[in-house]
Amino acid sequence: MSAVLSIDRNSPASANTTRLQLNPSPQQKFWFDPIPPRASIEAERRHRQERLAGAFRLFARFGFAQGLAGHITARDPELTDHFWVNPLGVHFSRIKVSDLLLVNAKGETVIGNRPLNKAAFAIHAAIHEHNPKIIAAAHTHSTYGKAWSTLGRKLDTLTQDACVFHDDVALFDDFTGMVVDESEGLRIARALGDRKGAILKNHGILSAGPTVEAAAWWYIALDNACHTQLLAEAAGTPQPIDEATARHTHSQIGKPEGALHSFESLYEGLVEAEPELLD
Repeated sequence: MSAVLSIDRNSPASANTTRLQLNPSPQQKFWFDPIPPRASIEAERRHRQERLAGAFRLFARFGFAQGLAGHITARDPELTDHFWVNPLGVHFSRIKVSDLLLVNAKGETVIGNRPLNKAAFAIHAAIHEHNPKIIAAAHTHSTYGKAWSTLGRKLDTLTQDACVFHDDVALFDDFTGMVVDESEGLRIARALGDRKGAILKNHGILSAGPTVEAAAWWYIALDNACHTQLLAEAAGTPQPIDEATARHTHSQIGKPEGALHSFESLYEGLVEAEPELLD
């Protein structure tokens, strides 16, 4: 049986009552307020470093840590031809801000002394150089991303969540082995273009975005889209969303602001549980 709570809109609440305090000027609010820019370059750099370290730990929780494979990068806000990246051989679940390497356009590490994943440089240097709008990019050998990549085709738009990627994911179908040649990195960057992500045939998936938060969340969401379609095709014959509806839904949920807040909802609990990542 449900109880009805009486609300007195005229009498002020006292310490001895349980009256509700209603907003005197209620309004609809179906949006997030714009996030103000950081106060300085140093603050922006620290923000990117913290979210980058957090992204690695979240990826570990999602099962994206596979041996020595995988990297996420964040462009430095001052030295814009440099990017921050994880060192080779440190498990995603243990990465801290102080572990991050700063790498220049020549592949030289200017901050940090641990080894750099050569594939991370070949892929990410080209992406950052080719598109100055990209602040961050992510690539790992996630299970569902790898499995889907072997099919050599783009994803279908099967669900509302998948509409985020409608006509927004490239297919790179020129696998030649481990990416260590800068020319192959450039081909990947050109295939990616301005899109959110790419399917690297026989390799895995990649995401990119205008913030660390967006690139990381879109990677998580893209792997989930791969997982969803693999399950759907195993169960039967999926029915895609029609083009007009998919395009409209993409315009509603495909913006980086939604990705940012989706990431932050995970990041807050992560920092509370693992505050040492900020060291």
